[in-house]
Amino acid sequence: MENRIKVLIADDHPLFRQGIKQILELEKDITVVAQASNGSEAVQLARELAPDVILMDINMPGTGGLQAIEEIKGENINSRIIVLTIHEDREYLIKTLQMGAEGYVLKDAEPSVLIDAIRSVYLGQSYIQPNMTKELVMEFNRITLHSRDKYGENRLTTREREVLKLIAEGMINKEIATRLYISEKTVKNHVSNIFRKLNVSDRTQAAIYALKNNI
Repeated sequence: MENRIKVLIADDHPLFRQGIKQILELEKDITVVAQASNGSEAVQLARELAPDVILMDINMPGTGGLQAIEEIKGENINSRIIVLTIHEDREYLIKTLQMGAEGYVLKDAEPSVLIDAIRSVYLGQSYIQPNMTKELVMEFNRITLHSRDKYGENRLTTREREVLKLIAEGMINKEIATRLYISEKTVKNHVSNIFRKLNVSDRTQAAIYALKNNI
């Protein structure tokens, strides 16, 4: 079948790789093109095959997943990376997103979560396993919201930064309107402008963008 999503699995456990392969190939639009047992193999196979999506473990012998992500992104290989890991802590989530990974999924997730993640990043979106988004919000609230482009010019207005911060705190539009003493319609307009300026389509992606760009 043409136009399948080509996936590379990088993990040092053969049984785990084979299990993921069997799950993914039950889907008509996904095919596993290769497997790697360490980061070095993952980088080499990424160069040779340019898979659409790479499932990258973090802890592997020799060259680990973090170094592999750095090398793949540094070489501008046109593959999107989903970190598939046991690590639930915020440090790894934030670090891998800032390095350029497009997704983060835990190994104990339901197969449907991983499949959704693959399809999402393939379409150019970011994907964080739903129960991990609270970690993203915590980090988002820790950093200062100064959205600037590469020329140092403000992309978001002061009010838009305020709205973005409240979005990251999990507030819905009605709650934001109450907090900022503005109408819900005005909030909707601000949210639309934020999404347009950041080129994202939902609240989670906006938070991820902010983290990756040190907003």
